[in-house]
Amino acid sequence: MKKNILFKSYALAMILLMGICAKSFAQTASTVDSSIYDRLNYLEEQMNYHKSGDDHFMVVGLATMGFASNKTTNILNGVTDITKSNSFPDVDHFEFSPMLLWRHGKKFLMEFEPSFANNAVGVNWADISYFVAPNLILRAGYFVLPFGTYSKKQAAGWINKLATDPMGIGDVPSADYGVEIEGGLPLGSMKMNYDLALTNGLQLNTDGTLAGGNIVDNNNNKTITARLGLLPFSNSSLELGVSGMFGKVGNYGTIYQDVKSNLYAIDLNYVKTFVPILLNIKSQYNIINIDDANYVSPLDPTQTYTFKNHTTNGFVQCAIRPTGIQALKDLELAGRYTTYSTPANSTFGSDQHSFSIGLNYWLSWRAVARITYEAYTGNSTASQALNAFTGTTNSNTLFLQFSIQL
Repeated sequence: MKKNILFKSYALAMILLMGICAKSFAQTASTVDSSIYDRLNYLEEQMNYHKSGDDHFMVVGLATMGFASNKTTNILNGVTDITKSNSFPDVDHFEFSPMLLWRHGKKFLMEFEPSFANNAVGVNWADISYFVAPNLILRAGYFVLPFGTYSKKQAAGWINKLATDPMGIGDVPSADYGVEIEGGLPLGSMKMNYDLALTNGLQLNTDGTLAGGNIVDNNNNKTITARLGLLPFSNSSLELGVSGMFGKVGNYGTIYQDVKSNLYAIDLNYVKTFVPILLNIKSQYNIINIDDANYVSPLDPTQTYTFKNHTTNGFVQCAIRPTGIQALKDLELAGRYTTYSTPANSTFGSDQHSFSIGLNYWLSWRAVARITYEAYTGNSTASQALNAFTGTTNSNTLFLQFSIQL
């Protein structure tokens, strides 16, 4: 009897203990499940909750296409060679570049512009900007360098007044990897703007020319590029700018590792209406100096040669548009003179000049159809000892072109 009572007491205690444990486990699981569900619900609400103005996505960009017909005459050692060509679209200036913009809040802007041109796909720029204050922007990534104004502000087909770029502008690669500070400040009735970049820098080719920077630096040095602009008039009709780019360009571990380049530019932009005419004048002049170096001869790898690596190029462009005459307000007449001088006794030395004239018809404020005629003269100053001398070249090209901002 005693055993039976003890057994019943033991069984009752076990049942009560199991009930307590089960209840405790259920409460714990319920607490955990409740915590997880609460967190998931909170995250879902945050994802579904849209704050107006926090994010904005936009696709813009540009497209340029057209037709070019060219006749070139080359005279070398008394022998004349004439070539003719035409293209549709104009392969030298065809471009389709959609630009993707994503604004995150009011402070961040991400830009990415791929480009299809010359039968290849590339990237014009890809960067992130942080708007610190109304007069201060921080930028990082792959961006357009602040050297002069043409590459950064005037190169787009629908902004450019003529079908071609000024000769020599491409000698200074327009974009690089790095960080940038940009902004502007009031100076009484005047204004100023500033742009400072620290990048991987340009790279020296084995013939003495320069190539664009890479995501991996080719030496233990960074390049500083800066531009300072001044708008002296209260109506901002005139802007004067000065630029510089300084850094090593030679590959580390080679005989060129200490070779430096010093580049300078001055620019002018003047836009003002003299009723009934809108006058638009733009100009830029570049100087490129690269340290002396010995280059391997393309004819004999055991021999070297050298030259003064000094390049200059500049242009003056003027456009007039009768905006105050109703019948002619969509027409614009433009002209440009360009000079371009590369190092004598190199493999690419030349003294070049061109004159361009064109008529634009504005279909809208951001779409233009144009006809441009360009005459070019080039006298080779390249080394005859290296078989690089090419004589005298004259060419005449007619362009028909359409360009639009997307």
